[in-house]
Amino acid sequence: MRNMSFALTTEQARNKTKTVTRRMGWWNLKPGELVQQVVKSQGLKKGEHIEKIHVIRILKTGVEPINRLIHEPEYGQSEIIKEGFPSWSPLEFVLFFCSTHNCEGDAKPNRIEFEYVEAEKEAGK
Repeated sequence: MRNMSFALTTEQARNKTKTVTRRMGWWNLKPGELVQQVVKSQGLKKGEHIEKIHVIRILKTGVEPINRLIHEPEYGQSEIIKEGFPSWSPLEFVLFFCSTHNCEGDAKPNRIEFEYVEAEKEAGK
């Protein structure tokens, strides 16, 4: 199982309020695949260890322009809630995304929708 970092949204991942993430990568991710959410997976200092959060199951992936969140306000607001930022505006989220991913408003990240897997359910599978 691969690790996916949620360093910028650790609180939302821990609280399970995040069900969508956008990435400039992860293009080969497939629906049904299980992924381990982690706080941070790269750039660990000597002695630091990966801190696991939850296991997630990928539901859907697809390329989507980030500025769609601004151009379609109702859609944008619903997506911001799924991203774990219910009090933000779509513009605030797009600015945050672009600044943290070093991209412009016309970027086309991978929109990844997922669900949280309960450990008990997975063990009985």
